[in-house]
Amino acid sequence: MSKINDLVPQNARKIIGKSSKLLPLSSHDILKTLKGEKVIIMACNARIKQVVPGIMRAAKELDAVIAFELAKSEGNLKGGYTGMNPSFYAKTVFDYAEKEKFYLPFFIHGDHVTTKSPATDVVEDSRALIKAELEAGYTSIAVDASFNPNHDNVKISADLGKHALDAGAGLEVEVGEILSTGVEARITSVQDAVEFLQELIEDKKIHPDFLAINNGAKHGNYKPGEEVHIDLKRTEEIHKAINKWGVVIAQHGITGTPLHLMGQFADCGIMKGNVATNWQNIALANMPKDLMDTMKKWVADNKLDIKFVTKEFKLNEKNDLPAENLRKMEDEAYKSAKEFITAFRSKGTASKVINTL
Repeated sequence: MSKINDLVPQNARKIIGKSSKLLPLSSHDILKTLKGEKVIIMACNARIKQVVPGIMRAAKELDAVIAFELAKSEGNLKGGYTGMNPSFYAKTVFDYAEKEKFYLPFFIHGDHVTTKSPATDVVEDSRALIKAELEAGYTSIAVDASFNPNHDNVKISADLGKHALDAGAGLEVEVGEILSTGVEARITSVQDAVEFLQELIEDKKIHPDFLAINNGAKHGNYKPGEEVHIDLKRTEEIHKAINKWGVVIAQHGITGTPLHLMGQFADCGIMKGNVATNWQNIALANMPKDLMDTMKKWVADNKLDIKFVTKEFKLNEKNDLPAENLRKMEDEAYKSAKEFITAFRSKGTASKVINTL
């Protein structure tokens, strides 16, 4: 085990301590041991922290590599709508991992470091967040400049992505903007993906591990009657076209997708699956009734999405929730995580990574 401990990136090692048995590895190192395997790593946007122990318990039982992540909107320097800045989130994950004796490989990912313009102030805002995430112990970064024309996307992704690579972290980039439910966007073409990666890798010398694409998935809860449309044919075509660079696909917007389809996702080159709103739904469904009633009223009065209660009611600072509610959250998160891990075919991936590295 000592050899794999040596692979913990320096910034993460500073945070967890020299003697810690935790294995927050670079997503790059994890991925290189699993390439060629038709498996998906479950990446959990744990917006409400109380679900984390259940997720870890499921991963331990199934011997699975997992990831924890927050997007820029969820957990930026000011805390986003979860109230968790990078330091708070990383410490939360590390503290739970120590408590649960979660000594399997995992990574902490800066999801969707959204950069909507090449303007200096916009890029510098993202640069500051990435630096803070890396210093907090994150071991993987997603630069999302997909809102920009292809050339600007490449330029921004190369500029910001270099910070992740220089720190020994993994890198995800995105081509084709992934929108919220109820909003239509153009599906990423094979040409989009190839031209983007060719310029990024061959011209800019920045080699990402994951490519996020728009294949029809959406972020958030699907509305009643709204169908899930994920174009797996296009996904597989893109996978085959970019496989020469060793880049695999990250799938966003999985909440609401029938689990029996997940095997097909893995067959099409998807190796990272982001699961976000699912955990929020579990946490909120098991909050004390009086608190939940108060939060629902606040949402109705302010005409906001339910996700905004997380920061407003300081859910990630609550350490005094009733034991029964915490147990229900953990148990439901554990059950759901087991279902995702099984559907993602990632059972046994932790031992595979440990034995290979």
